Amino acid sequence: MDRGAGILLPITSLPSKYGIGCFSKSAYDFVDWLKEAGQSYWQILPLGPTSYGDSPYQEECCEADFGEKPGTIDYGKMYESRYPLLRKAYERSDVSHNPEYLGFVEENRWWLSDYALFMAVKDRFGGVPWTEWAEDIRFRWGNAMDYYRR
Repeated sequence: MDRGAGILLPITSLPSKYGIGCFSKSAYDFVDWLKEAGQSYWQILPLGPTSYGDSPYQEECCEADFGEKPGTIDYGKMYESRYPLLRKAYERSDVSHNPEYLGFVEENRWWLSDYALFMAVKDRFGGVPWTEWAEDIRFRWGNAMDYYRR
């Protein structure tokens, strides 16, 4: 078994003109630095929301409010500004016909469909924690699972 070393650096720690956490030049620079330092891995934290509201991970971009203070992060602003931009980017893309995307979806179906369902239901209930959802979906009753999947 080969051994390797790496560094945990959340994407939210990378500098960016779009707030925090972009795979921009700073991400490429960090990967180059990892290689020069003899590291094999870059461990990241979850990229999507993990809890209610505040979570770690171009005209519209210029108009979005990511906060003004470079030394502080307003996670509420990040959540409210970034998610609608990502939604617009997806809606404008043609990713559903991209073979690499379709391959990713198929290869990761074992977790991706549950995550997509979770996020869709969370959105349906206005972003509140899952413990405040309707009982049928909170307890994953079969008929509720079918209903929300549709």
